[in-house]
Amino acid sequence: MNDIVLLRVEQMAAADAAAIASGVSGLDLMEAAGSAVANQIRQRWLPRPVAVLCGPGNNGGDGFVIARLLADDGWPVRLALLGDRKKLKGDAAINAERWSGDIEEVAAAILDDAPLVVDALFGSGLSKPLHGQALSIVEEINSRELDCVAVDMPSGVDGNSGEILGAAPSSKLTVTFFRRKPGHLLLPGRDLMGDLVVADIGIPDHVLEDIAPDSFANSPDLWLDVFPHRQAADNKFTHGHAVVVGGPEMTGAARLAATAARRMGAGLVSIAAPPEAFDIYAAGDPGNIVKAIDDLAAFEDFLSDERKSAILVGPGCGLGPRTRDFVLTALASKRPVVLDADALTVFADDPESLFSAIKASGPVLLTPHEGEFARLFDVTGNKPARARAAAAISGAVVLLKGADTVIADPSGCTVINDNAPPTLATAGSGDVLAGFAVGLVAQGMPMPDAACAAAWLHSRAATAIGNGLIAEDLAMGVSSVLTELQNWDDHSS
Repeated sequence: MNDIVLLRVEQMAAADAAAIASGVSGLDLMEAAGSAVANQIRQRWLPRPVAVLCGPGNNGGDGFVIARLLADDGWPVRLALLGDRKKLKGDAAINAERWSGDIEEVAAAILDDAPLVVDALFGSGLSKPLHGQALSIVEEINSRELDCVAVDMPSGVDGNSGEILGAAPSSKLTVTFFRRKPGHLLLPGRDLMGDLVVADIGIPDHVLEDIAPDSFANSPDLWLDVFPHRQAADNKFTHGHAVVVGGPEMTGAARLAATAARRMGAGLVSIAAPPEAFDIYAAGDPGNIVKAIDDLAAFEDFLSDERKSAILVGPGCGLGPRTRDFVLTALASKRPVVLDADALTVFADDPESLFSAIKASGPVLLTPHEGEFARLFDVTGNKPARARAAAAISGAVVLLKGADTVIADPSGCTVINDNAPPTLATAGSGDVLAGFAVGLVAQGMPMPDAACAAAWLHSRAATAIGNGLIAEDLAMGVSSVLTELQNWDDHSS
């Protein structure tokens, strides 16, 4: 479970401090960090000329260790320091003294005849854009397309957000320590990591108890214990009855979502269809129940059956008053509700009325993409911060979609989903995701866990399907992934 913990930059600093307070010396931590990077380099490359770029802080201290260890093994090493050696402090200064070679200036010439470069300039500790010599050398690394190894984080990538601060080297390997950071998983920085290795440098796990991490990488390890599994005595009613509200024109969206909910295990799924589109819905997948719902009163009556266990509103519903009324009625039922697409945009002019209804309702999941998110929430900051703020404002679990989907709940817990392939950029894939989510909550899965499970399974299924993916494939493709979950403990170990 600890492997999915993500530590923000300030939390990692607290982990370092706690380890030192418990008796682990900072010098030993730095030696272990440098040794871990040097070992990874040895495993990937034969001895070759290497340029080690050291910054003015502890990341640079790691670089001095790496240079010493590689040189001791006979690697041709050149080392350059950004800044004045006399200004180095603490453990970094000690390791600079241990380096017996020359210390050059950070300039393009250090890269001449060095196909491998170690970026130990700043790691995740950067708070402002690269400039001057640091910016120039990073741009030179990229222009020469050198093999780059990043220590902790490619310098220029924000450790909390994945944002690029001016520039950052495109790395073949990134070695970080103790736990990953959000910036390792978030775009655009994620694309610069190369192979990401988390090294144990001697920080004891118990330091996490005081830090109380609230950010995680999405994985079945996070939610598998509450995932709904079939039991021998089950019947269709024990696995819930999901309701999907259909629209009059974009009928495919609700049909995709309904089929996805059934594939995810919901015992029954009904589509509440406008009467004028009933024939289209009824001619679709025969396992979807279709009910003609002509007005709000009929919808309220439909929901009076207590066996209806979860509701999805939004996919293909349209932007008229019907969608708005159906959203508010669904929320008033106090059932778990998933709101997607049009169910979000229809409140763009009055988001407070939506949030008020959510706070008086049962569990709610909002699944906006960036455009829909911006219409509802006037918040700024990096992606996890915006998702957390939106969850706090709305009272709902917020799944902010993208290649680096972020799920946040009102408590402040944040989960980053990083397994989505680019093939998911196709019409209808979001409808399937919403269907997966409502199918899980219909079976009683807690809303935050259902959101995380839906996102992970959606991405995993897309990866298994591969190129040529269309949305219709996803519901069918998830079956093999659900089978994989049955043996997850063996798989993950």
